[in-house]
Amino acid sequence: MTAPETPAAAAAAPYAGVPGAVVDAEGLAHVGSPLREQRELADGRALAPLSGRTVLTIAGPDRLTWLDSITSQSLAALAPGESTELLVLDPQGHIEHAASVVDDGERAWLIVERSRAAALAAWLTRMRFRLRVEVQDASDTHRVVGGTAAAVGALRSAAVWHDPWPGVGIGGWGYALTDPHPGDERDWAEAIVETADDEALAAAAVAGTQPVAGHLAVDALRVAAWRPRADREGAFDTDARTLPHEVDWLRTAVHLHKGCYRGQETVAKVHNLGHPPRRLVLLQLDGSEAVLPEVGAAVSARTGDGAADAETVGVVTSVARHHEEGPIALALVRRATPVDATLTVGTSDGAVAAAQEVIVPPEAGRTAAVPRLPRLSRRR
Repeated sequence: MTAPETPAAAAAAPYAGVPGAVVDAEGLAHVGSPLREQRELADGRALAPLSGRTVLTIAGPDRLTWLDSITSQSLAALAPGESTELLVLDPQGHIEHAASVVDDGERAWLIVERSRAAALAAWLTRMRFRLRVEVQDASDTHRVVGGTAAAVGALRSAAVWHDPWPGVGIGGWGYALTDPHPGDERDWAEAIVETADDEALAAAAVAGTQPVAGHLAVDALRVAAWRPRADREGAFDTDARTLPHEVDWLRTAVHLHKGCYRGQETVAKVHNLGHPPRRLVLLQLDGSEAVLPEVGAAVSARTGDGAADAETVGVVTSVARHHEEGPIALALVRRATPVDATLTVGTSDGAVAAAQEVIVPPEAGRTAAVPRLPRLSRRR
């Protein structure tokens, strides 16, 4: 089964011959069993072709100090092979772009959402001024493959990015108070491979010698780890007004003590003097319902005893069916939404109950003094 022709679907075309494969607008969706694929990914047996992501390269001796000066991350001293991530913010501190970053000593490799790659490349090119940097779109020559560090480490690659989530980097700050963090055992890396090597991987998958997994499995593991994913168009966990604080992205993508960059004043003010206006939560959805909510579905809170006594407090940003936790979702809700509020989410079959797990607490900020919270038990 194939999707309408999009760049991601076209990049995933070699995997269409895998038994059970479904290709959609974001690439390879699954190969028959997303739940099994999740387990194989987590165990290091499967690899995931990430056609929805692509690569930009930045060469030149000024590349790291230049990126340091225009993004949220401290990159001037980034060592070859070291992995981090950055955000490009607008002047009001809202997230415009996100990129995973690894440098090989000669060039910086940026893994980005394919839907945002052209816009980010154009913005970076405009920001070069007279510095010795060269921005190139490598989407025609390279692909991104995800999996455990050991699984992708076996591939021939130009560079490998190791996900720092959910560790708190130097200069970062973690808002999630749950101990242990559900992403603590997350083992995720992304290899940048040449197109020919990706096609060889697809041939092995078609032949049955290499298990592969689709993006539904990848997203389920991400959502369970409370890991945000950015797309300013609203397809994932950010929209045109998302601040890094709202999705707990200060921990891995922001350096709070580096020099000035666009949006830095808002980042500092919200963290040091206030609280983010919205907050990311994980929702444990009623497992008895067969239909999952759509991204963008309204999240409502009960305000009284009647069925009509509810008000919309947020919106679903990611949704998945996890192999252990069942139906789960990430959502952005108003900061003032009580942490013990009775929540529901709209679906095509009606509203379903949603148990809230606090990711970013209402009191989030540098001055907050909130006890660490236990995580809800996983469903039986």
